[in-house]
Amino acid sequence: MPTVTVIQPTLVENTTKIRAAAYCRVSSSSEDQLNSYMAQVTYYSHKFEDSETETLVDVYADEGITGTREDKRDEFQRLMQDCRRGKIDRIYTKSISRFARNTKDCLKNVRELKSLGITIFFEKENIDTANMTDEMMITIMGGLAQEESVSISQNMRWSIRKRMENGTYRNSTPPFGYVFDGNVLAINPAEAEIVCKIFSWYLSGNGLQTIAGKLNNSGISPSQYGEKWHITTVRYVLTNERYIGDALFQKNYRTEQVPFVKKKNHGEVQMYYANAVNPPIIDKESFWHVQELLASRKREYACNHHFLSRKILCGSCGATYKQRMRSDHECWVCRTRDKDAARCCNPIIPESEIYDAFIRLSNKLTNNVQNILVPLLDLRNGGRWKGARMYGLCHEPR
Repeated sequence: MPTVTVIQPTLVENTTKIRAAAYCRVSSSSEDQLNSYMAQVTYYSHKFEDSETETLVDVYADEGITGTREDKRDEFQRLMQDCRRGKIDRIYTKSISRFARNTKDCLKNVRELKSLGITIFFEKENIDTANMTDEMMITIMGGLAQEESVSISQNMRWSIRKRMENGTYRNSTPPFGYVFDGNVLAINPAEAEIVCKIFSWYLSGNGLQTIAGKLNNSGISPSQYGEKWHITTVRYVLTNERYIGDALFQKNYRTEQVPFVKKKNHGEVQMYYANAVNPPIIDKESFWHVQELLASRKREYACNHHFLSRKILCGSCGATYKQRMRSDHECWVCRTRDKDAARCCNPIIPESEIYDAFIRLSNKLTNNVQNILVPLLDLRNGGRWKGARMYGLCHEPR
């Protein structure tokens, strides 16, 4: 019988300090929220100064960011990246609602961190993920945090709708051509002159792309709309009722379920049209004439939609080709090249060459039906001759 010797474990005292991180977040930039934000950062910065077992790696803090969407929280993403790189052993946060207001994201991240051997301590709820039995409590508290977020959102929506109903709602950013004078919109003379030019150009027969090109060539910036003017930017100006002094509220809305998603309002929720809420820049007759022109050109484009549209792809940049009318013929040009010739080198193609190429390819396929089309139709229809007979391309051999 073999002799077995028991080797007792060697207990080595772990003198390495736990690498701790703190996560803070506030959901808005209001003064009281910023005070809370600074208090959280200061608290965690001093919490580990005299600790003999833990050392602070970093404080990760998101300011004025919602907790329902983790992809919008840059500092939270940085925290998770550092955890995956093995830089952190433990996370401290004020409460579950600070960590996340979305139950699904909360549990997903908690489980991922636990799989990495990283624990989280929620101070307000006194929950430590080092204890396995706390996951049910996290689920409950995370659900409550999410419901609280939904409740806050509903209260804010109600408040906003009330202001829309009485015409006192104010957008956070003034439209191009206006500035805020206290709580009301006032005309910006320099930008208002540009708005008048845009309407005048369109009424004179210029297209949206032409107007955008004129503005970009003049070095005029569209301010909050971006660095350059585009077709969509020009169209937004031409269709904005603010320029006749009115306002259409709730053109966009957010879904009521977490995560909240912004969508264009196509009649799913109520809209509110308010008259004479700000000084006008454009007279109403010109404005509604522009709307009629936009609608008629849209219908004309829909009716004249070419059967080759969106079927020709540029081999250089991948954009689709569009039809252009010349004095003596029709041609097709890459959309990228049409906007900026320096961005795509593919040439303009006469429409007659496209038809010739189609006829050549059709003739080649007809002459090589047995080698090309029949095998393809076999694969599609599951039988050697079934597809060919269906399209009348050949006869079944005798």
